[in-house]
Amino acid sequence: MSEMVDVIVDAKTYSVEEGSLLIDLLIKEKIKVPYFCYHESLGADGNCRMCMVEIEGQKRPQIACDTFVKEGMEVRSKTEQIHKIRRDILELELINHPVDCPVCDQAGECSLQKFYMEHGLHDTEVTIQEKVKHDKHIDLGSNVMLDQERCVLCARCTRFTDKITHTHELGIIGRGDDAKVSTIPGRKLDNPYAMNVVDLCPVGALTSKDFRFSQRVWFLKVSKSICHGCAKGCNIYIDHNKMKYKDDVVYRFRPRRNDAVNGFFICDEGRLSYKELEKNRQENIVFKNKQLSEDEAIKEFKSKVSKYKSNTTIIVDANLYTEEIEAILEFAKEIDAQVISPLNIYKDEDFEDAMLKSSMRAANYKTIQSLNIAESSTVKSDLIINFNHPSDIHASEKISFLTHENDGLELTFPIAAYSESSGHLTNEDGITQACERAVFKNTPIPTIQEWIQKVRV
Repeated sequence: MSEMVDVIVDAKTYSVEEGSLLIDLLIKEKIKVPYFCYHESLGADGNCRMCMVEIEGQKRPQIACDTFVKEGMEVRSKTEQIHKIRRDILELELINHPVDCPVCDQAGECSLQKFYMEHGLHDTEVTIQEKVKHDKHIDLGSNVMLDQERCVLCARCTRFTDKITHTHELGIIGRGDDAKVSTIPGRKLDNPYAMNVVDLCPVGALTSKDFRFSQRVWFLKVSKSICHGCAKGCNIYIDHNKMKYKDDVVYRFRPRRNDAVNGFFICDEGRLSYKELEKNRQENIVFKNKQLSEDEAIKEFKSKVSKYKSNTTIIVDANLYTEEIEAILEFAKEIDAQVISPLNIYKDEDFEDAMLKSSMRAANYKTIQSLNIAESSTVKSDLIINFNHPSDIHASEKISFLTHENDGLELTFPIAAYSESSGHLTNEDGITQACERAVFKNTPIPTIQEWIQKVRV
């Protein structure tokens, strides 16, 4: 392990690992320094030159992304000389950049826009008759659109396909003013993590075809959650908005950094799984293909549970929150029912890869195992109560608590989606993580705990 050394930044002393990058210290301590090309997952590239700082003993300013810290180093990040250098670099960036923030989908999340407001705010000294034009609205594939005119050539996207996915679809072609990001001739951007380049892009050059022009980002509310697509437990932000007189709607998932789980990224399938939250939702109580009132349904439920007392099996979805599973187990004791959760149905070997995708497509199967819930699908009971499990286990009678619609041939209760409640999940590595409630519907659908309270016999 490297030795810890003291470094002075703007007259304040910090203890940091010797030989680490200065820019990592600045980012960690929230010391404002602009940068385009650097990203913790990709390492130093040094091409944008924005992260200039003064270092005592050095004749000229140095870039923080390629400076290694050492004992006693004195750094100044806020001098007038440094601010002038940053303004000059921004001036060069904006020579050919289209100043079309009002119509750019990245407005509100653009580093160039942010850095100009923090370090620029100056009238241009470089005037040209005609800016260099590049192609716009290029469909790269994998739900990614490219606007070459807005690109600042930070090379984050090309380094991602080289260093992270090792698929090498992207490169920078041409020289000087003609340089631009492009796919390799004859290829499309095509890998299971391709949409991460949208998050990596610091400007509006790479945008999501799925999210593009659907919402202005400053209207979005952000909630912390966990992807339910598999057992990896990737951390995500749920971006949603409740328009006036309308329901709360989820517009996108974004990766949330967690170095112990998913780092900076998520897979594209998990990113787009937000669409499943509203797809074919079970929104009404249904009994034998007819809608039923809540009071009638609860009466029917209690009648069936009383009829099949000690002859009932409860099936539990391994994607439910731990709190939901524990509530179901308590309820099972009250009605003397056995509890099972067949896990084999969640196995998907074709989905698994060496990065973030797990073959187990159940977000909380570790909790099922830790609570010693039987994984067998053998059922001898006459009454099945299914809490959102995908198994099609037959019995004389069946009651379902489902997120999505079924065939309506039995007593079915709608339940809140995971975005509409809060709880904890334990991923395949045994890490327990919390999910915030994100979505607040105008007419909320009850959670499993709320239904259990309503139907207690």
